Amino acid sequence: MDHTIAEAAAASGLTPDTLRYYEKDGLMLRPIARGTTGHRRYSDADLRWIELINRLRGTGMPIRDVRRYADLVRHGDGNEQERLDLLRAHRVRVLAQLAEVQEHLGAIDRKIGIYTDKIEAALDLERTPRTWVEA
Repeated sequence: MDHTIAEAAAASGLTPDTLRYYEKDGLMLRPIARGTTGHRRYSDADLRWIELINRLRGTGMPIRDVRRYADLVRHGDGNEQERLDLLRAHRVRVLAQLAEVQEHLGAIDRKIGIYTDKIEAALDLERTPRTWVEA
């Protein structure tokens, strides 16, 4: 099934300008087909590829590496080791980023705990009946 650029943008969460950029910058596997009116027509395979690009970019893969990966895929069989190496290297970077984010989250959770404890302690003091007589 073919999709207009507006449909492809809606399906991918990208803008039409970004889709045009991906095409111009060599990130797509093949040139995007054109209808009889000259408008871009995205196939389901194009949308699946765009989804992969989004995932790679969303995990911080630089455009140059996405372009390199696309080049390797376009060249077909015989370069699977290079593709694997590129993806494994990216995976290592993503895992390092994930560990760092988890450390940051732990710090935030500790701060939340401090403030929660402080607020709960203050509420407990307000609820505690006074057992002494003021002189």
